[in-house]
Formats: sequence, structure tokens, C-alpha cells
Amino acid sequence: MAGLSSWQKKEQNALESLLMGGSKHTLNDSVLKRFVSGSVSKEKLSVAVSISERNATSGITWLSIIASTSPFIGLFGTVVSILETFSQLGQGGGNASLGVIAPAISEALVATGAGIFVAIPAYTFSLLIKRKAYELMGVIRREVDILVTLKEDQ
Repeated sequence: MAGLSSWQKKEQNALESLLMGGSKHTLNDSVLKRFVSGSVSKEKLSVAVSISERNATSGITWLSIIASTSPFIGLFGTVVSILETFSQLGQGGGNASLGVIAPAISEALVATGAGIFVAIPAYTFSLLIKRKAYELMGVIRREVDILVTLKEDQ
């Protein structure tokens, strides 16, 4: 996320420079710099936005997959552990006291807790990164709008 923050800061500086009346040459630190050499077109800038969005959101898919599947993996571990407990109870000849069941159920619930423990930070970070990427893309789109307006005014 630090990478997105520094990238956003560079784009924000380029945007401010454009807003202060700079030209396309003020985009030194912007991702758009290589797309404004020569003639500026909406199509070229659209490609730049798409590439930037792909780069800004890379890795979010894996975080989302981890966040959404880890509770289910934990739940699966819980079910397997409880099934093993019932199997052992069935083979134990009816020795079903609380002292036998409680440790096994406790062990099963640890699997659920582990799944949730993994899911919460993964989900949180995926949302934070999505938000940061959204803000970055907003700045880049504003830069594109200004560049297109500057081109139309020429």
C-alpha cells in the first residue's frame, strides 16, 4: 500500500502542476508521461488509464480469495475434527463424558478461529488497497480530463 501512496502523491503533484497552467511536460513523475509524447489522444490516454488500473489493483484478487475462502477452510477443519470425535466416541463403547468431548470440540473450534483470524486482515487489507487504488485512479482520470481539454483548446 505504501507503493500506491507514493504513486498517488506523484500523480497528485502532476495534477496540481497541470491545474496551475503547466503543459504536458509537467508530467515528469506521472504514469501518463509516456502516453503524451507526440500527439495526445483520448484513445492513448484511455490505454494509459487501463494499464494504470491493472497495475494499481494487482494482487487484490488473491487477497479477496484468501479473505473469502479461509473461513470455509477453517469450517471444514471444524467439521472434520467433530466427525473424528464422534467416530472415536462411537468406537469407545459409550464413554461420552464431558472430559472426553470438550477437548475434541475445543480443538475443532480452533480451526474455525484460525480461518477467521486469517480472513479478517486479508479482507481489511483488500478493502484498503481497493480504496487506495480507487483514489489513485480518480487522480489519473482528472489528469486525463485536463490533458484532453488542453488538446481541445489548441
